[in-house]
Amino acid sequence: MDDVRINTAGFVIREKYLSAMEAFIDQPVVKVLKGMRRVGKSVLMRLLIGRLMDKGVPGANILYINKESLEFDALKDYLDLYRYARDYFQGGGGVGKKYILIDEIQEIASWERAVASFLADGLGDVVISGSNARLLSSELATLISGRYVEIPVYPLTFREFLTFRHPRTQENIATATATATATDAPGQTNASASVSASTASTSTSTATDTDAEFSNYLKYGGLPGIHQLPVEDEVIFIYLNSILNTVLYKDVITRHKIRDASIFDMLVRYLFDNVGNITTAKKIADYFKSQRIRTSVDTILNYINYIEASLLIDKAPRYDIKGKRRLEFSDKVFLNDIGLRHGLIGYRESDINGLLENVVFKELQARGYKMSIGVLDQMEIDFIAEKQNEKKYIQVCYSLGGEGAVAREFGNLEKIRDNYEKIVISMDRFFPAGRNGVMHRYITDFLLE
Repeated sequence: MDDVRINTAGFVIREKYLSAMEAFIDQPVVKVLKGMRRVGKSVLMRLLIGRLMDKGVPGANILYINKESLEFDALKDYLDLYRYARDYFQGGGGVGKKYILIDEIQEIASWERAVASFLADGLGDVVISGSNARLLSSELATLISGRYVEIPVYPLTFREFLTFRHPRTQENIATATATATATDAPGQTNASASVSASTASTSTSTATDTDAEFSNYLKYGGLPGIHQLPVEDEVIFIYLNSILNTVLYKDVITRHKIRDASIFDMLVRYLFDNVGNITTAKKIADYFKSQRIRTSVDTILNYINYIEASLLIDKAPRYDIKGKRRLEFSDKVFLNDIGLRHGLIGYRESDINGLLENVVFKELQARGYKMSIGVLDQMEIDFIAEKQNEKKYIQVCYSLGGEGAVAREFGNLEKIRDNYEKIVISMDRFFPAGRNGVMHRYITDFLLE
């Protein structure tokens, strides 16, 4: 369960990320926050600085550089960065351990050389953040191999979203869970208690209508900044579209010197419009051809890789359950934040199935699961979620109305011959707890468990 609360400065604290950072403070490794723009990395750094100072670290011993600020515009390359940090501490640093925190470090050319030197020279404990996965991973692997730890930062989970919207919601959720557990009948399993938990959650949540907020979550996504805005489609979508444009044009088009921005823009719209669908560069090239737009498969593949590196999208590989092998060239695309999609192409209720899949995918990813798509004979399993020795098979759908839907969603999972957990997740609040060992979960119950 995420520990999320409000501190005295008015920041919403995402404790799991802060705890992960603190666990490696004063250890000889670089702490790397990796996440898309506006996901909350800067706030996490400021909160970490606050905790360091609470522990008695003098402010003069902490150097914070935010490359999005014009104050640090002169730091162009690794030499600028190294000299600035060296001079900062030589000029007034206090006694004791020093700390260097650098936000959006990919904006500094060859930054990894400076960071490697910080480690070698013992200049200070280093925390960095970045919003380009490829730049971070490749550079870290070259000069800092084995001396860094990555902490992925995701958009808000639904639990976090509720807490940002209603600070007391966390307490209500905890009360609901405890109530549901306490009222289980003797011998009742957790699976069969799902309806009870759902009912308890509804009855005890005094701060908000959870279902209504889930509708907002589906529409607006999980970027923290939206909670500073009125809950109005026009306002929030303008904000989200501005973030998307920054990522696309600053982190992709400009960085990679893309010449034909119109083709690139069309590709982005195609990917956003096909969330949760099997996507290949060849399929996209064929679609472009049908629109009388010619471009190569290699170009499309490169563009997709650039977009993935900017952390706008994730690709989930398909996995043959019987053959126990990954299926090449047929990944599914999911968005790191679905709100950005709606800022670009608008919100459509007809896309609900794909949106629900995206939400579940990101939730499981935030819980630390490695995600893939299952293939069993001619059937598809929406998700295989794996973490250490744990595995879950999951189907996601909007409605189980009708025997056909029930047979399809449950039947696919029933055919998997192992003893790992199997779950169908839907928007059917009062559907039976499950059948033949396959559990059913109402989606908000699953997201809040």
